[in-house]
Amino acid sequence: MTKAKNRKILLLPGDGIGPEVVKEVKKIIEWFNKNKSLDFSFEEELIGGASIDANKIPITDEVFYKSLDSEAVILGACGGPKWDNLEFSKKPERALLKLRKELKLFANLRPAICFKQLVDSSTLKPEIVSGLDIMIVRELTGGIYFGEPRGIEPIENNERKGVNTHSYTTSEIQRIAKVAFDLAKKRKNKVTSCEKSNVMEAGVLWREEVQALKDKEYKKIELNHMLADNCAMQLLRNPKQFDVILADNLFGDMLSDEAAMLTGSLGLLPSASLGSRDKNGKIRSLYEPVHGSAPDIAGKNIANPIAAILSLSMALKYSLDLDKEANLLDAAVQKVLDDGLRTKDIMSKGKKEVTTTDMGDAIISKLK
Repeated sequence: MTKAKNRKILLLPGDGIGPEVVKEVKKIIEWFNKNKSLDFSFEEELIGGASIDANKIPITDEVFYKSLDSEAVILGACGGPKWDNLEFSKKPERALLKLRKELKLFANLRPAICFKQLVDSSTLKPEIVSGLDIMIVRELTGGIYFGEPRGIEPIENNERKGVNTHSYTTSEIQRIAKVAFDLAKKRKNKVTSCEKSNVMEAGVLWREEVQALKDKEYKKIELNHMLADNCAMQLLRNPKQFDVILADNLFGDMLSDEAAMLTGSLGLLPSASLGSRDKNGKIRSLYEPVHGSAPDIAGKNIANPIAAILSLSMALKYSLDLDKEANLLDAAVQKVLDDGLRTKDIMSKGKKEVTTTDMGDAIISKLK
């Protein structure tokens, strides 16, 4: 039996449905502690809008330092209309950007898996999405979201100009490409790298550096280069041609959202944001469901907790080296779906609608 002594997990429920789905994650951590002799210690802290309401800022220094000291950070969601009118630098989402940047979480992993039980929930024909299993690897700390100069400035004729800078270096590109190639080795040995080298110099560099790394260190991996707009079209036309998709911050953001919707529900999809391993083998990490705060259904106990629970599964796998427990949790989710239990977002005829709490309890019953 695996023994994990007092490893710290920081839970950041955040805003909207975040607290509801993270509550179910907490129940599962407690179950693993009790039944699998794991010894996780976990704390809950405020982030995003909840932190703004309590502390006037999206994340406090105390919470930030706790994230540095944790084996894994699990986030619910940040933001909502309540805080929409705040100055850009003070919005709830700035907490998430700070964590990504300061923890040096440069690699975002977003699986897009179409569960066989939910094939009919996708807007595409069943034969197009059945068996879909894509991993999107997005660079997370560079590119146009962080490049300088940036800002809005007045110019002549009473006009204003908005500036964002898109730039990448060799080391930034090769660092994220390594993650994609290493993942591909455990999957189907196939990577599709996306950029806009037809119109962007940074795209030309991206293509050249990814190819150079492949030629030097990953000769057995099949590498295809694809323009990002073509990839967006191909995801709708024939998504199963892809295995690992590699993209920069901007295109990775868009392509991962598109791929997520192929699967039928954002409520099912987890994500991991990872840094480099330190000399002790520890990896900084942040895990979160991709669904956002969904303020329209917050507090109603109808949100789907599966994405948050599968985010815990990714944490067990990538940060805590507990593959067996991760597989156990994944299998429990599949069994609950096999039983026909559905939250409102994935409900279909002939199935049984359950609450957020019911879904968490059902998954725990399958762990047993």
